[in-house]
Amino acid sequence: METAQLPRPADVYAATSVAEIHAALAHLQLREATVTQRLNDLIASQKDLSRELGRLDLLRAHLGTQAVNTRAISNGMLADAASTASRISTAVKRLDHEQSNVKATLEVVEQVAELKACVLGVHGSMGAPQDWETAAGYLHRASKIPDDVVNGSFAEEIVPTAEVPDPPRVTLDAAAESLCGLFLREFEKATREGDGSRVTRFFKLFPLIGRTDVGLDAYGRYVCQGVASRARTNFNSAPAAQRKEGYFYASTLTKLFEHIAQIVDGHEPLVERHYGPGMMAKVIERLQIEADVQGGIILDTWRDERAIDRKLTDIKSYAFSFLVQSYLPSQKPATGIPRSGSPANAAARSSEDEGVNMKEVDSILGESAVMLGRWALYARFISSKCAPRESPDPPGIDHGLTLPPFLATSNLINKVATHLIEPFNNMTTFLFRRSVEKAFQLDESPSDLNLNPNKPLGANPPFITSAVDDVMYIVNQVIQRSLATSQRAVVASVVPNVSRVLGADFIGMIQRKMRDESYPKPVIQGGLPPEDKVIAFLLLINNLDVANDYMKRIVETHLHNRTEPGPDAPASSLKDLFPFGHDSVFVENTLKSMEHSFTSKTAELLNDSIQVTFLTVLKPRVRPILADAFRDIDYAPEDGGDDEEEIDGDYTDLVKARFDRSWGALIRPIKRILTPANSDRLLSVAMSYLANALEKRIKSYYGRVNELGAVRLERDVAGIINAAVAGGKYSLREPFTKCTQMTLILNMEDDEWEEVLNEQNSGSGIEWVMDAEERKRVRAIVKG
Repeated sequence: METAQLPRPADVYAATSVAEIHAALAHLQLREATVTQRLNDLIASQKDLSRELGRLDLLRAHLGTQAVNTRAISNGMLADAASTASRISTAVKRLDHEQSNVKATLEVVEQVAELKACVLGVHGSMGAPQDWETAAGYLHRASKIPDDVVNGSFAEEIVPTAEVPDPPRVTLDAAAESLCGLFLREFEKATREGDGSRVTRFFKLFPLIGRTDVGLDAYGRYVCQGVASRARTNFNSAPAAQRKEGYFYASTLTKLFEHIAQIVDGHEPLVERHYGPGMMAKVIERLQIEADVQGGIILDTWRDERAIDRKLTDIKSYAFSFLVQSYLPSQKPATGIPRSGSPANAAARSSEDEGVNMKEVDSILGESAVMLGRWALYARFISSKCAPRESPDPPGIDHGLTLPPFLATSNLINKVATHLIEPFNNMTTFLFRRSVEKAFQLDESPSDLNLNPNKPLGANPPFITSAVDDVMYIVNQVIQRSLATSQRAVVASVVPNVSRVLGADFIGMIQRKMRDESYPKPVIQGGLPPEDKVIAFLLLINNLDVANDYMKRIVETHLHNRTEPGPDAPASSLKDLFPFGHDSVFVENTLKSMEHSFTSKTAELLNDSIQVTFLTVLKPRVRPILADAFRDIDYAPEDGGDDEEEIDGDYTDLVKARFDRSWGALIRPIKRILTPANSDRLLSVAMSYLANALEKRIKSYYGRVNELGAVRLERDVAGIINAAVAGGKYSLREPFTKCTQMTLILNMEDDEWEEVLNEQNSGSGIEWVMDAEERKRVRAIVKG
């Protein structure tokens, strides 16, 4: 029994008073009572403890007796039984071992008997009956017998007979070798005679005699003969004149690939049924050797017939004189050649194209694209046939197809790279740059454009020059043709080159036209630029904006919609066109990079040209328009005056009407020529300047505004803002926030102004764009 711990007693010897002595005495008495109670409890429990100890002694005595009896039983009765059980267990184990030996012996005997039957069966079948299928079947049965049995001394003792005296291994090997030679001869004879049933009959027997490689090699040679014969027929049957027209070589290469694909699809079930899963890959590898030969002949002949090397030399030597001269300010290129074309213009175009026939280059590129596309389909087909049956990639992760080693190192893939891909990349880049040059040579502007809002425009928006449509059409065609090849190497070369030409030549040409031909510079100092220069400059700005939209739509189409690989082929996504590895991701990033590069350059030039338009066309007229709008307006009228009726009879809308009339005459002719996006860009710049001018106008009335005039001023400023942003985006109002807040401060009641001063306007929701000192200065505009 536990008791509560007593507090530490006070030292009676340290007591200094009677109370302390009584306290110490009381504590000692409490402690004595606690100890006495514990002693009494121990004495009371002594009887129970003694009784439990007696019970334990009794149990110990019984347990000793049981232990003695148990030892007696173990030594007297169970010892004999345990010994007997041990002897029986040993005997059973020995019996099991002997039984397993007997079973093993019986199995060996059965295998030797099976071996003897196979040896005799092979010998008998290869004799007079000449039953080759049965002989091959016996050899196949013998191949299932373990080598240690076939080569063992027991088999060598039992199997040989008077008719077949050689050891079984020698007999079986000799029979297999003899049958292999026989089957090979019969197979080749059947292939020469074109007997398909006999070809199949002997082809099925090679795996049974353990000559799988020989059978597959012979079968590969057999199908290759068909490929070579068909390819020669397709190639030599056409007359020489036909080879020079159309896409003859692309058609011939397509037929070669289609024939190989038909062979693989048609023969794969037979090969895998008799030779095992995946064994068709060895036949395909043998077929690829023939494809290298026949495909190489087609590509070599095509390269010679089409004079690819000479055309590449001509392309490299082309000077691009029109583009080069445009870089020189002193030698400005002609403004544009009319599309109707006079004899002089035709002569000029002939001289430009001298040495390079653009139609031939385009035809070669079209045929090259078809051949590359067919090669891509063939490579994907062969890779899928040779791919592992179970994907090594974890679930949910697809690393795409992988070229089998024999295809990745084949001669044909090397010739595709040198004969097709490299010329395609070089010719495509040349064709595109030459098309850009041609587009600017033949560039035309819309007719009958003017800045008179009362005269109709002679064309439909968007108002751009013809070069934009021409160049962007070619961009789309080039990208579409490049993607249709399904070649990563093509995309990796062509798309960056297109991006480079667009940046250097297309955007560069527009920039140089802006600088050298159409810069809206006033003829007289302080005057306005000529109308034709302004219109030409606005058209060039539109060119950039529309080209930007074209580029986004082109890339969007090829990325997210579906790309047409050819006129007769079904639509395919990027993943379908580029199934190997992460090629589709690379192509997607390459197209996005081209779009980003183009839009970045156009955005930079757009911003600069918008600034030029504002500085030369709008800025000189903004302040005069404001001055005219506020002309003769008094913002300090006397109380009770009738000034509203004195000025033009309609003071309420006078300022707004003046501004709207002048601002509309300035901005509407420009807005109807610019694209909506360019119009918003120009208005954004103009609104910032107009807002700044309006702020200065408000500040200029310092001391000349009374309370009634402040109301009028707020109404006039709001009218100007509404007129300026009419028809535009709401964001155009943002630059006028300060003007609005200035008129708000001017018209505040004294108690409202006190709250602003004390910064107690947190509940008003106003986010001031002016600091406290500036607000005080604005408030001071109104005279007290």
